[in-house]
Amino acid sequence: MKRKAVSLLSGGLDSLLATKLVMEQGIEMEALHFTSPFCNCTQGDKGCGLQAVRSAKELGVKVTVKLKGLDYIEMIRSPKHGYGKNINPCIDCRIFMLKIAREFMDEIGASFVITGEVLGQRPMSQRRDAIRLIERESCLEGLILRPLSAQHFSPTIPETEGIVDRERLLDIAGRSRKTQYELVDSYGLNEFSCPGGGCLLTDRIFADKVRDLLAFNSNVTMKDMALLKIGRHFRLDAETKLILGRNQSENERLNAVHEPPNILFEPLDFKGPTGLLIGPSDGNHLELSVNIMAFYAKRDTFPVLVELNNGSVSSYNAQKISLDLDSLRI
Repeated sequence: MKRKAVSLLSGGLDSLLATKLVMEQGIEMEALHFTSPFCNCTQGDKGCGLQAVRSAKELGVKVTVKLKGLDYIEMIRSPKHGYGKNINPCIDCRIFMLKIAREFMDEIGASFVITGEVLGQRPMSQRRDAIRLIERESCLEGLILRPLSAQHFSPTIPETEGIVDRERLLDIAGRSRKTQYELVDSYGLNEFSCPGGGCLLTDRIFADKVRDLLAFNSNVTMKDMALLKIGRHFRLDAETKLILGRNQSENERLNAVHEPPNILFEPLDFKGPTGLLIGPSDGNHLELSVNIMAFYAKRDTFPVLVELNNGSVSSYNAQKISLDLDSLRI
């Protein structure tokens, strides 16, 4: 068995420490990081990827970044093992990543995989039975080493073959990270993200947006997914959706991503949100959209004027209509 491993490096505390623990035993290491359109990262859409690169640099290992793309999104429609919190396919997500890790392991000539998993830390994917299931379905039985919780599991193949010294691995379990922070201090490590960012698929409001998009779109794009992070969403009919910016930054983002035949509209004679109308639309759709925009701008008097598509279409003079926002809001 080769003394080389693949580390699933998230950029977080646990995976950083797991990698460090095994590197201390003289194991050659390459890191693999997955980016996702569902990362709830305070540093922006690419923040977790950047953090993983910084973590890898601090450890002195090469990192390869892979995108969870359209095949991952299609898996979310109907995950084999169901959902965890809201629409998060916890178990299928782990299997998805580990199958790719298995292929990557063969590509670079590694012989096992390192993860930062801690027994009992996550309620769905880090139970003992779920861990066994994930290992089996990813075709990595005996080849996933979890250095932080290794003493709670049977020895892996790299341990039984003497590649890794089991006595130098840990017995952490549960949700407390006290031991991990003590280790970080002892190693002098700094490049990791704080726990608590997580996956937007666990958020109820965002999950509702994902469900709506998948229900009404058979061919979803990465741009569709990126738009879910912007603004308030309203379902006008089976083919048409409205997005309203919630602040100046989101208004600017909607302006930047707008492409025909979608319609961009902005208020002319009052202060309010920018709107993006996606899908086939007519005068009724536009009138409804302008009324929703006026509602969030707290505009009570009508008519109102809006500019369409950055001036490429004449201004639209809307009349006030009755709204049932609860039936439209996603």
